[in-house]
Amino acid sequence: MEDIYLVMLVALLALAITDLVVGVSNDAINFLNSAIGSKAISMRTILIVASIGVAVGAIFSSGLMEVARKGIFIPGEFYFEEIMIIFMAVMITDVLLLDFFNSLGLPTSTTVSIVFELLGAAVCMAVIKIYKNSDGNLALLGEYINTAKATEIIIGILMAVVIAFLIGAFVQYISRLVFSFQFEKKIKYVGAVFGGLSLTAILYFIVIKGLKSVPYISDGTMEYINTHTLTIVLIGFVIFTAVSQFLMSVLKVNILRTIIIIGTFALALAFAGNDLVNFIGVPIAAWQSFELWQSAHAATGVLPSEFAMTGLSGSVPTPEILLIAAGAIMVITLWFSTKARSVVDTGINLSRQGDGVERFEPNWLSRGIVRYSVLFGSAMSTILPASMKRKIDNKFDKPTAHLKNRRIDAPAFDMVRASVNLVVASVLISIGTNMKLPLSTTYVTFMVAMGTSLADRAWDRESAVYRVAGVLNVVGGWFVTAIVAFTAAAIFGAIIYFGGPIALSVLIILAIVLVVRSGILHSRKTREENTRKKFKKSDIITINEITSETSENISNVIGGINKMYTKTVDQLGYYDLSKLKKNYKRIEKLESEVDELKDNIFYFIKSMDEDSVEASKFYILTLDYLQDMVQSIGFITRNSYNHVHNNHKNLKFNQIRDLKKVDDKMQILFDEITETFDNHEFGNINNLLNEKQELMDYVSELIQKQIERIRTSESSPKNTKLYFGILLETKDLIGSTMNLLQLFQEFYNEARSTNY
Repeated sequence: MEDIYLVMLVALLALAITDLVVGVSNDAINFLNSAIGSKAISMRTILIVASIGVAVGAIFSSGLMEVARKGIFIPGEFYFEEIMIIFMAVMITDVLLLDFFNSLGLPTSTTVSIVFELLGAAVCMAVIKIYKNSDGNLALLGEYINTAKATEIIIGILMAVVIAFLIGAFVQYISRLVFSFQFEKKIKYVGAVFGGLSLTAILYFIVIKGLKSVPYISDGTMEYINTHTLTIVLIGFVIFTAVSQFLMSVLKVNILRTIIIIGTFALALAFAGNDLVNFIGVPIAAWQSFELWQSAHAATGVLPSEFAMTGLSGSVPTPEILLIAAGAIMVITLWFSTKARSVVDTGINLSRQGDGVERFEPNWLSRGIVRYSVLFGSAMSTILPASMKRKIDNKFDKPTAHLKNRRIDAPAFDMVRASVNLVVASVLISIGTNMKLPLSTTYVTFMVAMGTSLADRAWDRESAVYRVAGVLNVVGGWFVTAIVAFTAAAIFGAIIYFGGPIALSVLIILAIVLVVRSGILHSRKTREENTRKKFKKSDIITINEITSETSENISNVIGGINKMYTKTVDQLGYYDLSKLKKNYKRIEKLESEVDELKDNIFYFIKSMDEDSVEASKFYILTLDYLQDMVQSIGFITRNSYNHVHNNHKNLKFNQIRDLKKVDDKMQILFDEITETFDNHEFGNINNLLNEKQELMDYVSELIQKQIERIRTSESSPKNTKLYFGILLETKDLIGSTMNLLQLFQEFYNEARSTNY
């Protein structure tokens, strides 16, 4: 009888390790966002500081099963068998849900996910018990579930989202009025006071949020701290102000960088000290439940289906060795998780200063919010005196080099905003903890970052509609987390209950397969993104770099078009709808690559010297030809898919054969072009241009041949439309390619003559 529960405990242990990895990957945004976005310190230093914070927080965590202690469900109303089913359903759901959000690169709350998973699984078991043991009166559900806690958490979510956003925006606005964007000039006068306020707030945060649950601190000490909070804060402010002045004046230390380092450590410590139970609390509670039942079974022979779990009503302490092991896993995940970087990138992308490639597409709600916000802002500006508006605008004027500093390694925002993000998030979380409000560190840190970016005018008319859409997507995802967590855990609980060990085994195998598959797909996606970084470059300066960059772009686009053309012709010949559909989707990727290049035209021109007008013109025309080529292959691919999708007659054998001959000739030509640009053998362009007319003449012959077919034997207007469309777009594709080669040859020859 014990064997099945031992297997479940082993499975829960494996799920706990996986949950630690996926959980840290998602929550990393809480403490890495500001340091990485501001580039105040190197990535290595950021990870070292965060790792120390996570390790300290994990080791000194009380390890209490916080969620169970708060009474999401009433353990005494469930038997051991039912409790184990609840815990298995919760952990399987948590791993899959957090991994899903990590794959999307969206931050969510591990606290909310675990709470609603416990709630969903417990409700499922309670409903089963009610229908099994009584007349199905769901009014009895209140005897099993603490419904007030779920309501409190939902209200806490709404409060955290709104309050964090508004306070973050207000504090950043005041900070920018004080420092302006040229904060180096002002920091020497007000830096000590700002440092004193910031470091005092972070100290208060560490004491209240980070050390509150440390078992080595007595209740008397915490009572003294709570009683004399104001005195401690005032003394801390005086001391830290003096220390800040000393660091700035004597040691020449940048106080903003110091705030960012300490703030990153503080948030990492609080995360590990308080959120660790979200990942290992459920398996530890399952282990404790097993021990309680095992002892009772040895004494009385009680069955798992008859042993009530009243023993879980109290705290569930975690052995120190497990906390250390969990902390080690969390630290390793910080260093090696690519999904953690994806989640952090989302927050940084939405809060970065200035324009660039936007990840999220605008929707009707984001457009409406931006439109009415602009109207409201215009109305408010008419109220303020002109002199005051000028003074305010001067504070938000960015340095003249701002637009030209668009290099890849440029910070997303400055250290003033990074410091405000950390300090405001720390203070709000401290206040919420002290007032025993169910705040989520993810919600607070993310919304503070969004509020500060709005106040910093990072969301201007060029980017606001995309940023607002991104925030709406993330916030909407938080509520989806609660709904999906509740529903999935309830469903999994029912499956395990009715399906027994076989259903449990299937669910565990399914979870493993999905997580592994997700990891493989994400690694592949990351590799593709790394190879596509050339499409996002916006810091080209020299003629040689322009030549190299453009040749890479040409090689990649032509290589993609070549593969797409061959696949489309082959699959059209086989009348293969599923593969044509895949091509239909892949063409969007090719189009997006060229769109990303065109998005960076403004910054490209800004980065060039004043005497490089011709180079800018060459780059723009190159992109124009590349776009024409992509549009041609897009037309061919989409029309081929639509033809088959509409179940029209397949092209005739002669037509497919002729298209395949065109494809063979184009493949030879495009392979030569790709090789030429990959190897920078630009002297071969003359030979490539000479092949143009032969291929164009062949396509023209096929058009003439089809005209003759129509007059004698062709009877399908849909086939004719598709065939003519493919040939005409092929002709345009060849023409655009040759025009591009000619343009590149002229620029290359001119650049060589100028340099030499």
